[in-house]
Amino acid sequence: MSTKSTTASAEENKPSRRQFFIGAGAAVGAVAIASQTPIGKAVIQEIGSTVQGKDDGYQLSAHVRKYYETTML
Repeated sequence: MSTKSTTASAEENKPSRRQFFIGAGAAVGAVAIASQTPIGKAVIQEIGSTVQGKDDGYQLSAHVRKYYETTML
């Protein structure tokens, strides 16, 4: 076996960037289609009901207020 044929076959098996993006695009498309099915909508609704973000936002608590007072020059 020559090193030239080994290198050529290794380059053929090496995944390319183009193949990666084609695969990623196909996966995103499949997820988008699956999310529009009744089962997909049920899963999205269940995830949305379990994951609830804090709508309170930033709150200035007593210890934070004290920290700000001590750091003022």
